[in-house]
Amino acid sequence: MTCRRTGFLAALVTALILAFAGSAVAQQKFTFKLGWVTPENPQDPYAAGAIFFKQTVERQSGGRIEVQLFPNRQLGDEKPLLEGLRFGTVDAAVITNAVIAQVEPAFQVNDLPFLYRNEAQAHKALDGKMGQLLAKKLEAKGIISLAYMEGGFRHMINNVRPVNRPEDIKGVKYRVMQNPVYIEMFTALGGNAVPMAWGETYTAVQQGTIDGLELPIGPIDSLKVNEVTKFLSLTNHTYSMIALLVSKKSYDKLPKDLQDVVREAGKSALGPQRIAAAANGKLLLVGLEKKGMKINSIADNTPFRNAVKPMYEKFKPSIGADVMNEALLAVK
Repeated sequence: MTCRRTGFLAALVTALILAFAGSAVAQQKFTFKLGWVTPENPQDPYAAGAIFFKQTVERQSGGRIEVQLFPNRQLGDEKPLLEGLRFGTVDAAVITNAVIAQVEPAFQVNDLPFLYRNEAQAHKALDGKMGQLLAKKLEAKGIISLAYMEGGFRHMINNVRPVNRPEDIKGVKYRVMQNPVYIEMFTALGGNAVPMAWGETYTAVQQGTIDGLELPIGPIDSLKVNEVTKFLSLTNHTYSMIALLVSKKSYDKLPKDLQDVVREAGKSALGPQRIAAAANGKLLLVGLEKKGMKINSIADNTPFRNAVKPMYEKFKPSIGADVMNEALLAVK
């Protein structure tokens, strides 16, 4: 009888301990630090993505996850942010595709100039098998892709002359991201590519060290690039995907139910972010013209496409035939 009673008490104590532990885990709260490089302006696509994710994950987790926002390079430029994700010193970030490609070269596919003719083609590729392949490759590097958000098409901005044809790029010094695809693109078009981190760029163009740069509409406005440049040419040369990323180390610390919340929150934030980015882009373009920028569209981008066409084969080995083939299928 004594043994039975002792066994019963031991089982009861064990059950109570497990129940308490389970309850403690259920009540445990987690903090995610989320960084990006542009200001916390709701009209900015980076900020919009971060804000939508914060609102969604905090609501869906019942407050068990708090997302702290660190805009305007508070956690560093994009390359340090990406390294922080790998090491687990940064929990989450919204980062430009070209910088992600420095860790996983397969992402270079999105930087190929004039690959996507419109946003719909880019979404089809990113939301399909190509995007799945990219996510799998990046996760092997310790970073989880939650959503491929809308940065908008990139355009050329400079203080020398409007760009209407490739010849207008020749001899002009353009700041480019530290990414071989961007360097090769401007070289192929006859420009002088100057690789440079964003933190140095504004001062460089202001002082005339460089003549221009290339950016989507949102950052042109939020970073006040219009104050130091004259000409904005709507070249649509590269679709700028900005990815909502989470450190695998931070993600693995979460219980399974909150891991699911984080992934679902990323998916839920994607649609509203893309809609907001597209709408804001149109409004911001009108605003930039009112602020004095001289804006021109490109009547025919065929000469540009022909100039950069050899790049596709050149970068195919580093991108991977599997990713490249899926991208080309999506844009047919």
